Amino acid sequence: MDVIHSAIWVSDIEETLSFYVDDLGLEKTREFVSGEGARNVYVAGDNGVELQLKHDPERGVPEPTGIDHIAIAVDDTDAEVERLVAETDCTLERGPLDSDGANARVAFLEGPDGYGIELVQEFE
Repeated sequence: MDVIHSAIWVSDIEETLSFYVDDLGLEKTREFVSGEGARNVYVAGDNGVELQLKHDPERGVPEPTGIDHIAIAVDDTDAEVERLVAETDCTLERGPLDSDGANARVAFLEGPDGYGIELVQEFE
């Protein structure tokens, strides 16, 4: 078995897509409208695991209850933090710092709708 995707509700699909695609560099892989009318857009990185962004304007602002963070692999955590904080409305919550447990340099940001975003630069 493999994990193939996780899904999150978002309040503004265009803003969220801009963050994940334009700012983080993920690729939009597919899109459809469900039978209930929700727009579903998938984004993925090089490994193919997808994040499903779900939007229905009738739902209002989602609560990211129970989701601690979404981890994104990066080449340079410090540079990505500096760029994202300067170019987006995201807030740096913690780091950058070295995590021996994760064997990586990590930083935690707050992305659209309050979802935690962990940037992970794995050590060699």
